[in-house]
Order: sequence, then structure tokens, then C-alpha cells
Amino acid sequence: MALMRLFTGLDLPGEVVRNLEALLERLRPAARIQWIPPANLHVTTKFIGDWQEERLPELKAALAGLPERPDIEVAVAKAGFYPHERAARIFWCGIEAQGLDALVADTGQAASSLGIAREKRPYSPHLTLGRISRKTADRLDLRPLHSAIAAVQPLEFGRFSARSFFLYRSQLRPTGSVYTKLAEFPFSKR
Repeated sequence: MALMRLFTGLDLPGEVVRNLEALLERLRPAARIQWIPPANLHVTTKFIGDWQEERLPELKAALAGLPERPDIEVAVAKAGFYPHERAARIFWCGIEAQGLDALVADTGQAASSLGIAREKRPYSPHLTLGRISRKTADRLDLRPLHSAIAAVQPLEFGRFSARSFFLYRSQLRPTGSVYTKLAEFPFSKR
């Protein structure tokens, strides 16, 4: 029984990725944190976790059965730290997208019908740009990073229309995660 680590999400267009890559190039020298490669940036809509490879057709069928919906207009802007600046674990970029909550709810419903646990935390759309390990968090000086972020204005990285979402496979490698698109699910079936 082979397991695959899966999630669903929105893909980013090249222009937005290039804008975020330019941001990361400016910020990387300011802090030694685990920066996410721009090619791995995506908007997660549902973390599925480990899934049996032989049940992949069943999962794809459930996701393909989501109700039709209009395109989702996405704005990528702002930046911040989670849970907050003083105890940062994640450096993120914000996502504003009307209709995204409905996609997340429908995806969660389809996944739960297959036995996948529902998310207990409220959905907070974002792009993870960097991670700060627990080991280094206490002794890491983030003031240079805060200054570098303040020097980048405005913190707006682009807008796009999402017309579909994807099922991704995540494979952990010594050099980091590798994401592979396994299926695309258009919002409109026409």
C-alpha cells in the first residue's frame, strides 16, 4: 500500500511568481530563515495528508464533483509573521480572494466524504514565504528583515483570475519539498 502526501490549491501565474521572487531576493540577505523556493509557492485550499495511491481515482472523482463556480479573483499583497512578529514561525504574504472560502468549504466537504479529517482551524489564505525553526527562533534577530520589508512599498505582487484548482503531490527530499500537479479541476465544466 503506497502512500502519497497530497493537498489541493491554486497555482500562481508566472508574473506573480516573478514579483515574489524579486521580493525574496531583496529579503534573503536580511535573515537566515528557511526561504521557500518561488516555484513552490501556491495557495493551499485543503491539506489531505497521506493518501493511498490505489484510492487516487476515488479522490479525483470527489474533487471533480465540486459545484461549478465563477472564476476567483485573487490579489496577492501585504506580508507578515505568524503567529506574530515577536514569536515568528512563518513569514507570509497575504491573499485576498472573494469566493475562495466557498471553494475551501466545498473541497473540505468532498474530502470529508472520503474520511479525510475536517480542518479545525479557520481558513486563513496566505503564501508561506519562509519558515523559522523552533531551534533558531529565540536567538534569531529579525530586525534587519523587518527593516527590509518596510523598505519594500507597496507590498502588492499582482492579481489574477483563478479558473481552476489542482491536486498536488508533495514529496520530501533532502533539498526540500517537490510538488507535482496530479490533476486540474476547472471551476466551469463547459
